[in-house]
Amino acid sequence: MAVRAFGPALKHEWCLDPRITYLNHGTVGAPPRRVLTHQQAIRDEIERQPAAFLLRGLSNASFVGGSRPAVPRMRAAAAAVAAFLGARGDDLVFVDNASAGANAVLRSLTFAPGDEIVLTSHGYGAILQAARFVARRAGAVVRLVEVPYPAFDAGRLVEALTAQLGPRTRLVVVDHVTAESALVLPVAEIARRCRDAGVPVLVDGAHVPGALALDIPSLGVDWYAANLHKWAFSPRSAGVLWAAPDRQADLHPPVISWGLDQGFTEEFDWVGTRDPSPWLAAPAGLEFLEELGFAQVRAWNHDLAWRAGQLLADRWGTAVPVPESVIGTMVTVPVPARLGTTPADAARLRDRLLVEHGIEVQVHAAAGAVWTRVSAQVYCDLSDVARLADAVADADA
Repeated sequence: MAVRAFGPALKHEWCLDPRITYLNHGTVGAPPRRVLTHQQAIRDEIERQPAAFLLRGLSNASFVGGSRPAVPRMRAAAAAVAAFLGARGDDLVFVDNASAGANAVLRSLTFAPGDEIVLTSHGYGAILQAARFVARRAGAVVRLVEVPYPAFDAGRLVEALTAQLGPRTRLVVVDHVTAESALVLPVAEIARRCRDAGVPVLVDGAHVPGALALDIPSLGVDWYAANLHKWAFSPRSAGVLWAAPDRQADLHPPVISWGLDQGFTEEFDWVGTRDPSPWLAAPAGLEFLEELGFAQVRAWNHDLAWRAGQLLADRWGTAVPVPESVIGTMVTVPVPARLGTTPADAARLRDRLLVEHGIEVQVHAAAGAVWTRVSAQVYCDLSDVARLADAVADADA
């Protein structure tokens, strides 16, 4: 494997606008050029024989006659992705994104009046909405466990969550990496506590594949939903849903189609006519990640995220509120207090950074402050972070 120079020297591998300092990889991802080229080749192949490709070669769902390949294309791609995640292909299906995977689990479970779904206060908003939707239809209850923040303490979180588990708790939903605060949570320990209490666990791993080393089965969870289009270099949108073997029989996709009752993988592999190219191109994203050196990419991104946090905090007179041990590839830092505390203040700063300074970065309000969440990626370096530091330091209230 050739050693690659990370930082600006690698920007040519992406289609990103060279006029923009892009520190927002974690929001919707950014697929490399070569992966997009591979995706387009798949689309071109589909258009040469659309019906044969989609109805005969893509999945095992049997709703049209004719022969099938020994390994349908969706299963071949799933096997490659599953291997990267430490899993078996038969336990993994493709979904549009992590939210779709979480919805599949939530809407496949049966809740009764008074049942409880437990999430944390730092859970992704869309997943919280899905839980509330499912709960209100059944007369169930959503309970939020407060995450200690800004003074984060993983042990306190585990104890607080465990204390919420009761005889009516039917599900715990927890992020592996929280979306806004960018905290790496101790999901294996949370899963162990929940298992001891007889409560199944759904993990939202939207920010994990390609960002952290991951062996899903070793976590001891029941379901794991994640994105490939963020850190795993897949075209968007591409997500996966892993389910433990004993959790697959009653698991259904949000869209029911011809695969119903034909088995876990068959049901998810065909939910109607759609463009399968993001999933089929996902192995190409993983190949590029391995070519760069996955361990080296993780080390670069983690180191850059941590150093970015220190640089920004020093420049703004604030502080990174959490230890390095809970930082993955993103870091969240409060901006100077004069820039506000509300979502409107955050939106105003985010827009000014893009329009006036050409800097794309996630900005949000939480815990009485406005924060920036910097995504570290191999096409960035500290000079990009320094531009953000200067732009915010010079901003008027």
